[in-house]
Amino acid sequence: RSGLKLPLISLGFWYNFGGLDSFENGRAIARRAFDMGVTHFDLANNYGPPPGSAEETFGQLMKKDFHPYRDELIISTKAGYDMWPGPYGEWGSRKYLLASLDQSLKRMGLDYVDIFSSHRPDLETPMEETMSALDSAVRQGKALYVGISSYSPDQTREAAKILRQMGTPCLIHQPSYNMFDRWVENGLLNVLEQEGLGAIVFSPLAQGQLTDRYLNGIPAGARATKTDRVWLTPDDINSNIDKIRKLNDLAQKRGQKLSQMALAWVLRKPQVTSALIGASSVKQLDENLAAINNLSFSKAELDKIEAVLKS
Repeated sequence: RSGLKLPLISLGFWYNFGGLDSFENGRAIARRAFDMGVTHFDLANNYGPPPGSAEETFGQLMKKDFHPYRDELIISTKAGYDMWPGPYGEWGSRKYLLASLDQSLKRMGLDYVDIFSSHRPDLETPMEETMSALDSAVRQGKALYVGISSYSPDQTREAAKILRQMGTPCLIHQPSYNMFDRWVENGLLNVLEQEGLGAIVFSPLAQGQLTDRYLNGIPAGARATKTDRVWLTPDDINSNIDKIRKLNDLAQKRGQKLSQMALAWVLRKPQVTSALIGASSVKQLDENLAAINNLSFSKAELDKIEAVLKS
């Protein structure tokens, strides 16, 4: 329940915008995304690598390209994961969240972000403290809206209640959601609908599994071969490859690439406001954005997808 409209597909800066990545490649992706109507750029304090460098990259992009369009952009950042040494460099304390936001604004060269979120729940910090930090960010003029990420259904309900009582309603929840990771269907989507929160789902392509990248094996340089940040392993690919190939056949019958069908599939849920994608090239970005050209599914198509996923 908000007047803020988000694009069906948002661009995430988790990968490909760090200090170790090509600045000009990231620049081309971000510029193309904006030109194609992607008005939401999603960051977090620890995105890189190294941590913080994605925000620094965005700060350069803001200065070089996007400064005239600040009021046409939704820029979000988050705090919750390990960012600096000592007991105040992660989780959900008021000290960490507000210090992190100040650092993020400095790296990005911004006076405020549009959305500031708690990146993960913290069982050792009272929910009231974490939510009061988000509320303070808005009251200090450093954020326009607040959100949460990866909170369980019960935690989401509690966070929404506390923020509503404070007068700063929770705008958005950012959970993982894709054909292979459907935890949000077990209660969270219902809570979001009841509480009036939108969902920006991350990893809609299951770290690249739901693309044509792995149909014929694991290519050199693919994410599944990397060892620095292990979110996808060769075992994941091998265990899912039969399903991936069957899903690819279904996508082709729809006149889509597998990645496009996978994005349309998460967007089929009315509670899902936006699907958050990454991109390593402008070509890949364009392919993913084309998903919005065919978002409808027949019951037969959904049944076939369900049968593959349960096989």
